[in-house]
Amino acid sequence: MNALQKLLGWVDDRFPLTATWKAHLSEYYAPKNFNFWYFFGSLALLVLVLQIVTGIFLVMHYKPDASLNAAGVPVAFASVEYIMRDVDWGWLIRYLHSTGASAFFVVVYLHMFRGLIYGSYRKPRELIWIFGVIIYLALMAEAFMGYLLPWGQMSYWGAQVIINLFAAVPFIGNDLSLWIRGDFVVGDATLNRFFSFHVIAVPLVLLALVAAHLVALHEVGSNNPDGVEIKKKKDPQTGIPLDGIPFHPYYTVKDILGVVVFLIVFSAVVFFAPEMGGYFLEANNFIPADPLKTPPHIAPVWYFTPYYAILRAVPPLLGSQFPGVLLMGVAVMIFFALPWLDRSPVKSIRYRGPIFKWFLAAFVVSFIGLGWLGILPATPLYTWIARGLSVVYFAFFLLMPWYTKIDKTKPEPERVTG
Repeated sequence: MNALQKLLGWVDDRFPLTATWKAHLSEYYAPKNFNFWYFFGSLALLVLVLQIVTGIFLVMHYKPDASLNAAGVPVAFASVEYIMRDVDWGWLIRYLHSTGASAFFVVVYLHMFRGLIYGSYRKPRELIWIFGVIIYLALMAEAFMGYLLPWGQMSYWGAQVIINLFAAVPFIGNDLSLWIRGDFVVGDATLNRFFSFHVIAVPLVLLALVAAHLVALHEVGSNNPDGVEIKKKKDPQTGIPLDGIPFHPYYTVKDILGVVVFLIVFSAVVFFAPEMGGYFLEANNFIPADPLKTPPHIAPVWYFTPYYAILRAVPPLLGSQFPGVLLMGVAVMIFFALPWLDRSPVKSIRYRGPIFKWFLAAFVVSFIGLGWLGILPATPLYTWIARGLSVVYFAFFLLMPWYTKIDKTKPEPERVTG
């Protein structure tokens, strides 16, 4: 026995290192028919690590201070400019972080879409899905709080608009919005508390949720494009699933391909189009926050715009915007109910009938369409289109118990088909 083996044995006697490696990698058997849709889970983990690492370096130089410096510029805004212009490779770290924020949502949306098409939210994976939706909510909170930190015009006024929406909640609205801001207006107290949550509190919650998500996944096993439970067919001698292969080395190596392709695209954006035409970094956010000068058009970042469009599509009731705020909240929270809304006898889209496919296609079109409308200024025509798309969005969920039950399906195979 060499020194390395002795060291490993010493560690294993005190910490389940080898057992954890076997349980979650080398002896965790995943279906052998994973396709490219299964890249996005590991890519989400990669982007999470990227955001944490770049965030650590940004915090070294960023100052959460809304007061004005000698040049009449907010200290927070000036510290971002300092990172961009004077810190060695600061511009790269900042662009990696800002591009990573959008990349995170791209990857998470594709990861969630894979869950929709292959029924990854169905029994016995309801808890995995619930953890995933909570991660999505935490990610939205993290992104919203981080968006305020540059203290540019769109950061300031976007936060002002979104926080003021909470004032529409009956009875507790004013107290709730005041509690979120920490002051009567968005100011230094808001910036400091958002900085604390963005840097410490929410990342800790995210890491705990991701760990719970993975533990729950490895407890029941991964879904696959056929929706077949591979644990039902095992080798009688070894107890290994007949349609399973070890996650390591097969999928750890396969995921490297996804990582390489992702990094090529990600690097192209970082080095050649970090602002992405104003969708990743808006022009107004390169202007210092000015409470006395409102931008002509205020809109959230692209990954929030579908819900913002739903909010604007709902007309006020008795002068209150609460119905829109309520519907916007329901539009996000309804994902939690998905495992119990789907009544289809099959999981995967491969064996579903045409009705589900049409409803899913309409949902995707409505989500993208609402996202586009949320970026544009509200006009009567756009508002009516947003209302129609909102109806389609909610119809996908609310009518699901009906159309998944009557839809004609094909029988699922006994074994995975590749």
